Amino acid sequence: MKVCISGAVLGALLACAAWVPAAVGIARAADGATLYAQCAGCHGEDGGKAALGAARPVKGQTAEALYGKLKGYADGSYGGSKKAVMAGIAKKLSDEDMRALAAHMASF
Repeated sequence: MKVCISGAVLGALLACAAWVPAAVGIARAADGATLYAQCAGCHGEDGGKAALGAARPVKGQTAEALYGKLKGYADGSYGGSKKAVMAGIAKKLSDEDMRALAAHMASF
């Protein structure tokens, strides 16, 4: 009997897992396409634009390279003279977000 009750409780908790974080204000990682929406203004809808007229377009780069650059912006180890813009953005991303964003950009 205890096994059935424990299983029912566990099942109920798992069923609630999808909506509880949003209901209590816990942020969840977004998909790369959603995250990229804030990047498109500078990098272009397809990643082909040189941001601020100086950056290499993200289009054509690998997910590994893009992820490494995002990590570098976040920790201050990467970027040129205009890195402050990207550093501010990258510091707000979780590791999971960076990976999703990098994978999305690599698909261009």
